[in-house]
Amino acid sequence: MQLTHIALWTNDPERLRDFYVQYFDGKSNEKYVNPKKGFSSYFVSFESGPSLEIMQRNDITEFYLPEHIGLAHLAFHADTRDQVDCMMERFREDGCVIAGETRVSGDGYYEGVILDPDGNRVEIVTR
Repeated sequence: MQLTHIALWTNDPERLRDFYVQYFDGKSNEKYVNPKKGFSSYFVSFESGPSLEIMQRNDITEFYLPEHIGLAHLAFHADTRDQVDCMMERFREDGCVIAGETRVSGDGYYEGVILDPDGNRVEIVTR
């Protein structure tokens, strides 16, 4: 498995995106906007390693709520949908909390979500 991106909630996505572009030579995509969900995001990629998903949602504005400014989730890349399904079944069998059943997301990922022992969201994803 390979870590693909780290997601951060923010109230000012352009400011945060610009920081990572300026100081860490990140490359940003165009802004993704889902008006139905009040959601927008940028992906900032780097020469190597995981990218950052810098996200904003209208109803996530305060610190230290169940979803808050700061780390939102970690995502690990799977090679196939079958691998996502197998991993999710393994997590279920091992008693992990399933936070999101497998689905195809609005931006085309096939994903399942679990909680790690500290309650951090971890996505297993493939295209």
